[in-house]
Amino acid sequence: MESHSSDPLAGAPEHHGDGEHSRSPANDRRDMFGLMLGAMGVVFGDIGTSPLYALRATVLATEGGLPNHIAVMGSLSMIFWALILVVTVKYVLIIMRADNNGEGGTLALAALAHRSPGMTRRIKATIGIGAIVGLALFFGDGMLTPAITVLSAVEGLTVESNSFAPLVVPLALVILVSLFLIQSRGTHKLGRLFGPVMLLWFAVLAGFGAVSLVKTPGILAAVNPWYALLMFLHAPWVAFVSLGAVVLAVTGCEALYADMGHFGRRPIQFAWLFVALPALMLNYFGQGAALLRNPEQANIAFFSVIPHWAHMPVVALAALAAIIASQAVITGVFSMTQQAVQLGQLPRMEIRHTSATDYGQIFVPRMNLALGIGVVLIVLIFKSSNALTAAYGIAVTGVMVIDTFNAGIVAGKQWRWAPLLVIGLFGAMGISDLLFFISNSLKIPEGGWLPLFIAACVFVMMDTWRRGRRVHLEKVRSESLPLSLFLERADKSTTRVAGLGVFLSSRTDVVPGALLHNLKHNKVLHERVVIANVVVDDTPLVAPAQRLEVEKLGKGFYTVRVHHGFFETPDVPQALRDARRFGLALDVDTATFFIGRETLIQAERSELGSFRNRLYRAMAGAALSPALFYHLPPNRVVELGTQIAI
Repeated sequence: MESHSSDPLAGAPEHHGDGEHSRSPANDRRDMFGLMLGAMGVVFGDIGTSPLYALRATVLATEGGLPNHIAVMGSLSMIFWALILVVTVKYVLIIMRADNNGEGGTLALAALAHRSPGMTRRIKATIGIGAIVGLALFFGDGMLTPAITVLSAVEGLTVESNSFAPLVVPLALVILVSLFLIQSRGTHKLGRLFGPVMLLWFAVLAGFGAVSLVKTPGILAAVNPWYALLMFLHAPWVAFVSLGAVVLAVTGCEALYADMGHFGRRPIQFAWLFVALPALMLNYFGQGAALLRNPEQANIAFFSVIPHWAHMPVVALAALAAIIASQAVITGVFSMTQQAVQLGQLPRMEIRHTSATDYGQIFVPRMNLALGIGVVLIVLIFKSSNALTAAYGIAVTGVMVIDTFNAGIVAGKQWRWAPLLVIGLFGAMGISDLLFFISNSLKIPEGGWLPLFIAACVFVMMDTWRRGRRVHLEKVRSESLPLSLFLERADKSTTRVAGLGVFLSSRTDVVPGALLHNLKHNKVLHERVVIANVVVDDTPLVAPAQRLEVEKLGKGFYTVRVHHGFFETPDVPQALRDARRFGLALDVDTATFFIGRETLIQAERSELGSFRNRLYRAMAGAALSPALFYHLPPNRVVELGTQIAI
């Protein structure tokens, strides 16, 4: 059984308060510091490791086309203003205001925009498709981030000695494979170390960057956007191409918004404004100062500010930071997968909770395996971070465009901002995002095709599943007996046996196929029959008071609609136990659960087409059993088979 709204982004938000107000200022400060430290280890891993390759890639992109002074100053100016305008203004100060019941991220923002009043059907459809595209791009980016961050860190060994070069790829693979192998054990204990390690990492970035900056303080003039403009005046095409590398400095900005539900808006904002942003700025300007002094060190821009005595310790710390950045992306992929599964965008998968206290700590075995294989193949194909920079960034810019579009709708329709302000502000942001996206598109032949290919594969699967579910459920509905008609014609002579029978169904207005098969073959019905239907709302969590809808139909029949949020794990037996509060007392511990096992065959004329039909049937066949997904007791489940042509 599986039921989702026909449009997975439909619904209404539910807002909760900010918590208790009687806490002392000292407690508030301790909580804030703890949340900021936690955010350091989870939220800022990706963007915090960008100094390993961002300025290097940007300066190298201008190689031969501009004098060194203009190339360094212009590149640094573009990175500075990208961090200020894209990350700080757009994400930290504006988009983070758009929370869906306290949660953020591409899917949550799309759901929030979808609920805006006065929306046309076409715009709602655009938002829905954009949400799927954003998810697909996020999955594509999720394979590149671990590869490029770990490779960039390990390549620091070659700066010490070229004899380490043959060890870079094997060592990176060992680190990455080990990281994926420990996912099933849960990372909540290891996560406690992430915050302090990242705090140390930012301190190292700031310290060594400041030392280099003091030696060449003139680099601070790059704050003036004139230097960025100067690049375009000297060599417009070279400067435009370099935008594809500038975006590497802001990869990870989506994580600031996506992880808002775990840490809250203010801790993330404070951690960015007072720790991460200053440290990044000091390091980038320190790298720029070093490249002004020694232009030939562009290939090792990050390590050009590291003194020889600290080189190997910084390589080790960079490797730890890269692991943390990779872990943050993997956790994000797991979280987005859970949301997609719950909202009907992907087939049911096993989702394990690895922490008893943090609902965000989950493990998705299938996705972990797919990510692990993908990352290993990417490392083996590209073999260096320089090669990977050509593939990195295009997926991020695609997500940025989608986020700007949805945030503009929320600002105009829900925040009631003036139309001219919305058009001007979000229009400017959208143009900036599109310029980044187009510039990155130039890298498609050099490797940018990879994240797009991954995203295209994911999109086809998600779109096929969405369409297939619609056709599938419509077929079930058209061939089902209306429940009202069944109750009217219910044969009073049918033998009723003691106990409770629970039939899981995708709808509550038709008779479940399993019920008809049970009646046909066993000739009996339980004294009490519950038709249970799970609905996943587009809010992260559903309040207990809104969890169930119970309807008494008569003749011992009841329908129970179980509502869950897309961050929650459906547990049908527990939900039925809670039905007592809604006026329906059920002996769930002795109930028998009936589910239909459907065998799908291709219809003579299928709406899906031959390829999508085969793909959908393969995905449906590989989906996790409803008994496992809905946590049904295995010794009290009865499966009744049926064949459906779609």
